[in-house]
Amino acid sequence: MGFRITFLGTGGGRHTTMYQIRSTGGMLIEHDGGRLHVDPGPGALTQMHRIRYDLTETDSVLVSHCHPDHYSDAESVIEGITRGGWVRRGHVYGSPTVIDGEGGLGPCISPYHLGVAAGHTVFRPGDTLDVDGMRVDVKRAIHSDPTNAGFVFHTEHGTVSYVSDTEYRDEIADQYLGTRVLILPVTTPSGNRIHYHMCTDDAVSFIDRVKPELAIFVHLGVVIIRRGPESEAASVEAATGVRTIAGHDLMVLDVGEELRLSDAEVHEGLWIPDSSP
Repeated sequence: MGFRITFLGTGGGRHTTMYQIRSTGGMLIEHDGGRLHVDPGPGALTQMHRIRYDLTETDSVLVSHCHPDHYSDAESVIEGITRGGWVRRGHVYGSPTVIDGEGGLGPCISPYHLGVAAGHTVFRPGDTLDVDGMRVDVKRAIHSDPTNAGFVFHTEHGTVSYVSDTEYRDEIADQYLGTRVLILPVTTPSGNRIHYHMCTDDAVSFIDRVKPELAIFVHLGVVIIRRGPESEAASVEAATGVRTIAGHDLMVLDVGEELRLSDAEVHEGLWIPDSSP
């Protein structure tokens, strides 16, 4: 199987989420140990239906923090993992606000859904997780949900990092030194910085410091979508010398000796998987 990411959604922020200008369905990661869904926000279920992915094949779900564009479909994903709640299997990983609630945020996953999974884990920056045999390092972020975290996924062909929502600081970027693929939430375009998120100017600083082989923009807000995320990514590539692309919905990344990008096969119309009762 290797290591493959299907970007079920590349949007983020309130307005992109509200109007589904881009899907906010998170990432489906297929690796040698299983299948992990990261941050299944609005659109996740619809996108999986479009690519004919049976979510009963998912093994674990990871939610970085307690904002709806990262968690709203998580309970349905858990129901898929557990075959509708009938089979106790799979694992749920979440920050303190996601699992327990903290500071007025969350919890965003019910005790019932935590109970039907085989187990759940609250993570914090500095932790190392074993997610179905894959090592995942948990990193610090600076965000309005103070428990939010980023992640480094260890693969046979180098590390793949998902930074999650954060402001830029040198010390945040330094956590990802040595990463091969950097998945970077870039919510706003150049000259339009907002609190707790990154704009294109921050992406230049982040990518220039980490120097990955490939950088991918996700969590795109309305303003950067209107301006054109492809041109914003091209400006970052010109400034840093690092291959930089704007992710798009249902883009697929295969991580091997080479990095290969493609598009998932999309189907329209009704589909009822064989696993349905």
